Amino acid sequence: MDSYNHRAQKALKKWQKKMYLSPSFMDKTTKKVQDQFNQMLPERYHQFMTESIKHMTQGVLLGSQYITHTPYKNLSLIERDDFLKEKTKLYSKVAMAEGIGTGAGGILLGFADFPLLLSIKIKFLYDIAAVYGFDTNDYRERLYILYIFRLAFASKPKMQEVLEIMKNWDSYVKSLPYDMNSFDWRTFQQEYRDYIDLAKLLQLVPGIGAIVGAYVNTKLINQLSTTAMYAYHLRLLQDQIKYIKL
Repeated sequence: MDSYNHRAQKALKKWQKKMYLSPSFMDKTTKKVQDQFNQMLPERYHQFMTESIKHMTQGVLLGSQYITHTPYKNLSLIERDDFLKEKTKLYSKVAMAEGIGTGAGGILLGFADFPLLLSIKIKFLYDIAAVYGFDTNDYRERLYILYIFRLAFASKPKMQEVLEIMKNWDSYVKSLPYDMNSFDWRTFQQEYRDYIDLAKLLQLVPGIGAIVGAYVNTKLINQLSTTAMYAYHLRLLQDQIKYIKL
């Protein structure tokens, strides 16, 4: 067996075990603070965030503006992973520049950061799908991108639910309704925001907003990159990890 693939299989199994750990004390405390914080925000703010997520999701499912490359075929797993590292560096720089620009611009541009960063992330995920050989012209692969997004930024219990779906993806897509309007936009955006709200609010503070924006955006891109890598390893290596010992 190829040594790199073997290491990747072990890492994938370890990652899955980590996903199924119970929420830590810090996870629970952070979630409680976020719930209290979200109750203080005006309904108009929630509506803005919900619409931003909804438009992004509709763009993923129906639009073709994110598709820039045909899937890369005949690459080994190590070549795909190395390619992902290059893509991550590129998108980290883009996200960093965007975070600096909106962070330095005060409150109005700080709020504008939310949909801008969403667009960068989704474009990044489309590129990652091509790196791992999956064709995003296929509607099912666009759905998978949304589930990667959810897996990266949801709470621990939701991560586990999403991972179960992704582990049985081929069976799951056959049971899905084709109606996008049945998608729970508010829950989706809430899960995403729960991951980033406290840090991103600091981006609105004069004097430190640009620094925070650069750091947080880069961190979020790296988080998404790692999650996407394992999500596609799950598709490519799942059958081989059953008997791997950690």
